[in-house]
Amino acid sequence: MRACTNLDVAVLVFARAPIPGRVKTRLVPRLGEFGAARLHARLTAHALRTATAAGCGPVELHDTAKQRGSDLGERMHRALSGALRRHRAAIVIGADCPALRPADLRRAARLLAGGCEAVLAPVEDGGYVLIGVRRLSPRLFAGIEWGSPGVYAATAGKLDSLAYRWRGLRMLWDVDRPEDLERLRALRFPSMPLPGARRSGGSRARWDGWGRI
Repeated sequence: MRACTNLDVAVLVFARAPIPGRVKTRLVPRLGEFGAARLHARLTAHALRTATAAGCGPVELHDTAKQRGSDLGERMHRALSGALRRHRAAIVIGADCPALRPADLRRAARLLAGGCEAVLAPVEDGGYVLIGVRRLSPRLFAGIEWGSPGVYAATAGKLDSLAYRWRGLRMLWDVDRPEDLERLRALRFPSMPLPGARRSGGSRARWDGWGRI
C-alpha cells in the first residue's frame, strides 16, 4: 500500500488485554464480564485494522497495563518519546472509538507533514481518541485529570501555552457507557485481531487473552 504522506509516521494503538472483569467495566451490567471483554477485543481488532488500512506507517499495539508510568499521560509520553526516536512523527489512538476511520488518520498524518506539530481528535465525552505529534514537551501531559470531561480542553490549553502549531480534527464518539451500545448496533466488527501489527518492543501483536474471548 502506498504511504499516505512522505512523512515517516508511526501509529500506536493503546489498549488493555481483554481480560474479563478488567475491561469495559461500565458495560458489565449490560453485557456481563465475558461479553464486555469480548467487545473490547473486537474493538481493539477494529482499531488495528483502521490503523493498518490508513497506510500512514508502521502500526504498534501497546498494552497499557504493562507500560511504565503512573497515569495515562506518563504512558503516552513514554510511548511517543520512544516512537519519535525512530520516526519523524507519531500518532496514538485509543481502541474504543469505532467511529475513527482510516481517513481521519490520513488527515492527521497530512497535517503533521504539512507543518502542524500536533493534532487532536476530540470525543463527545470531553476526552480525545487521537493525538499526533512531531515534537514532544514533557509538560504536555502534566497535570491533566485523566478520565474527566475536561481532558480535551486541558490538552488544547497546554498546546497553546507551549506554542505548538496544532489542529483539531472532527468530533467523534467512543464506546464506554451502556447508551453507546445503541450506536454500535449499526457497525460490524471482526472477531479476531489483525495479523501483522507489532507490539511495542517488536514482537507480533497478540494478547494472551485473545484465544479465550
